[in-house]
Amino acid sequence: MKLYSNVVRILTLCVLIASAGLACAQQTYPNKPIRVIVPYPPGSATAALARLFGQKLTESWGQQVLVDERGGGNTIIGSESLVKSSPDGYTIMAMMSTHVIVPLINPAPFDAVKDFAPVSSLTRNELVMAINPSVPASNLQEFIALAKSKPGQLNFASGGTGSVTHLTAELFDILAEVKMQHVPYKGPGQVMPDLIGGRVQLFFTSPMVVMPHSKSGKLRVLAISGEKRLSTMPDVPTFTEAGLPGFDAKVWFGTVAPVSTPKGIIDKLATEIARIATLPDVKNTVASLGMEPFVTTPDQFGALMKADSARYAKIIKTANIKVEN
Repeated sequence: MKLYSNVVRILTLCVLIASAGLACAQQTYPNKPIRVIVPYPPGSATAALARLFGQKLTESWGQQVLVDERGGGNTIIGSESLVKSSPDGYTIMAMMSTHVIVPLINPAPFDAVKDFAPVSSLTRNELVMAINPSVPASNLQEFIALAKSKPGQLNFASGGTGSVTHLTAELFDILAEVKMQHVPYKGPGQVMPDLIGGRVQLFFTSPMVVMPHSKSGKLRVLAISGEKRLSTMPDVPTFTEAGLPGFDAKVWFGTVAPVSTPKGIIDKLATEIARIATLPDVKNTVASLGMEPFVTTPDQFGALMKADSARYAKIIKTANIKVEN
């Protein structure tokens, strides 16, 4: 009995010492450089946001924030690197909506929701439906009628199978009860020449991408996702206004950490990100990227990731999109 009591006291002391050490680590965080993994190729909007917020974190905390672009494997390489990192707050990841889609399409050594600790969303942008002017449709309802009369004859472009632009078009097919042909590209930048040239008829993309072509008459924008019209494109109705309610196609960007990262560190990161998002120069830079600030608490961001994972899984199943082996 005495031996048992001594063991219990020793174990209790170890727990107290470990807890004290953990609390101290959280209070002094950060006391060394922070690495932000970006699981996309160089030049991505995600990397631009990581540098923007990273610079502000450096200014706030006096510790350098290093952006580590680890593209490849359809984001799996960078994401797996985060999963294997120490959960101490010194390695985090900047990501976007595709993070919750990738494991639904490709075999991945992680769960996009359960194996990551949500920190905060950063920004978001809605998507517009842009068509080539040669398509005989001046509004959304006319386009839907045309697509119904020509099943499988109209083409929609995407930034790749399983991309947000792909699943957004599939969602449109489901809600509008039409069937179009998917033409995947290696990235959004390769789509525009073919869309303007009329080799594909439709593309869902950021308003910023199509705005100059819309103003010049090279493209026609039929609708925008979201609850309100865009101030820079006031004549473009929302999908609800155009007669297709329930069309949710926003793209969000955010940050996550390894799943066991202490709550105190997660909360400290989230609080500082929320403050940075309100800075005028940050708002201006975000707007120049065609986005708007969109900051959530860790719990809210986790709920968003879970909800979008389920939503995209439903689209993939309904559209019968094949999972790659």
